[in-house]
Amino acid sequence: MISTIVLVLHVFVALVLIVVVLLQSGKGAGMGAGFGGSSQTVFGSRGPASFLSKFTTAAAIIFMLTSLSLSVISSKIGRTSIVDTIQAKPSAPAAPAASGGIDPFKAVQEADGKGTPATTQSEQKGQQTQNSKP
Repeated sequence: MISTIVLVLHVFVALVLIVVVLLQSGKGAGMGAGFGGSSQTVFGSRGPASFLSKFTTAAAIIFMLTSLSLSVISSKIGRTSIVDTIQAKPSAPAAPAASGGIDPFKAVQEADGKGTPATTQSEQKGQQTQNSKP
């Protein structure tokens, strides 16, 4: 129950933080101001913080606190993974392919003894029919 409330608050604060950051105006020309001789400093102070700046800081702090809270809550609940819920089914050995009694390893062993390229019986039959055609 509490994790749902914290999660909803976390998502809401994340959306608010995105909007508030996008609403803020930049610091003049930003880094380009340092090269153009602008009177504003690039990393210096800008005077008193605006309302949006303070609101951004508060939203960022709340976002970090809800992130930490969610991690602590999830570790205390001890939820299991979906992988743990799947029952392992014993896998059956694969059925041999219907090869019509052809053993490719036998052809390789025979070819090694003869010094010729290995061919299976079906390849040999195909070669015999090609050789017999005019």
